[in-house]
Amino acid sequence: MVATATPSLIEDILRLKQERNALILAHNYQTRDIQEIADFVGDSLGLAYKAKETNADVIAFCGVHFMAETAKIVNPTKTVILPDRDAGCSLEQSCPGPQLESFLKANAEKNYYVIAYINCSGHVKALSDCICTSGNAVKIVEAAPKDRPILFVPDQNLGSWVMEQTGRKMDLWKGSCYVHVEFTRDSIQAIKDEYPDAKVVAHPECTYAVRMLADEVCSTEKMVGYCKNSDSNTFIIVTESGMLHRLEREVPNKRFIPGPTGHCACADCRYMKLNTLQKLRDALRDLTPQVEMPEDLRARAEKPILRMLELSR
Repeated sequence: MVATATPSLIEDILRLKQERNALILAHNYQTRDIQEIADFVGDSLGLAYKAKETNADVIAFCGVHFMAETAKIVNPTKTVILPDRDAGCSLEQSCPGPQLESFLKANAEKNYYVIAYINCSGHVKALSDCICTSGNAVKIVEAAPKDRPILFVPDQNLGSWVMEQTGRKMDLWKGSCYVHVEFTRDSIQAIKDEYPDAKVVAHPECTYAVRMLADEVCSTEKMVGYCKNSDSNTFIIVTESGMLHRLEREVPNKRFIPGPTGHCACADCRYMKLNTLQKLRDALRDLTPQVEMPEDLRARAEKPILRMLELSR
């Protein structure tokens, strides 16, 4: 049974947060009630900065596993908890660390410069030269050494979009986000026809056919700024449904229409939606599930993350 946002549940979370000296971080794809109780809501880049800079003793990460793991990588002495240990990611699963490691060994003569989208495991991060997010991927690729070929993992759609923006050829790992590939050219064209004055704003994890129909392709964080500054009053948002909560809160005078997938108007990430207020309360109370990793792996994974943060300043 899913807990509702009762006053007592909210009070428990706020009390435990104070007792634990905890910071609650929430990704833009979390449910409305979690976004509203979080100390910070943002995309992967913004959350990485907040995790790195916090003075809290405990980080409660309402997102998916790779995000909480990233917080642990840059905060080895802090307790990092994830409300639901099963909150995974199809992109992370598409690029297993051992598989990437074998690929790099088999292609050692190419001397790849590996750029990993942050939606990956600590093992993959440890094999990478630099990490990126959808918000800084263009900048990271432009800063890559010109004399080395780039292997971009794991999202082929984001990688393809970055190649379009930079003109830099890259070899792409064949991974994708299961939510974003459910948007189709036909489903987005149909909603465009229904709302001809609306601007279409799409995430770069969408396929090329969908991106071609968009007025703006950008990260979730940049969606907020685009919608605030646009002359348009109506937007079709082509990304996971949780983003609409943040847009409606921060840009209340405009209308946001969820982009439909090929089979419904319900672009929910089943992993993101595993976190609930009750699970957050329990995690703060019990300090479990905790994110842990071997120190040698953590240290290797930290280097490309710090390189990303430095290049993104």
